[in-house]
Amino acid sequence: MTKFGELISAEEPVLIDFYFDWEDADNNLDTLRDVAAALGDKAKVIKIDIDKNETLANALRIKGNPTFIIYKDGEMKWRQSGTQDANTLINLVQQYV
Repeated sequence: MTKFGELISAEEPVLIDFYFDWEDADNNLDTLRDVAAALGDKAKVIKIDIDKNETLANALRIKGNPTFIIYKDGEMKWRQSGTQDANTLINLVQQYV
């Protein structure tokens, strides 16, 4: 979890998508690509597989698939479970740029 702590303590916002690999990952990946392209270097966009990072997912009490979290300066700013469209995610992250 040390790496996770370093990741979320960035000055720019970090949008994390916690997901299960078996769940409609391709559609969600396209959405995240659109978000990353729109935000450029203003924010980081990361996918974390819940099955491969079970300890972290449990520590954060990730229950829904997908669960999106925005961090900035090590602090959770926003969290939502369920599918989100690219424009919604872009607008949310831009609030913290």
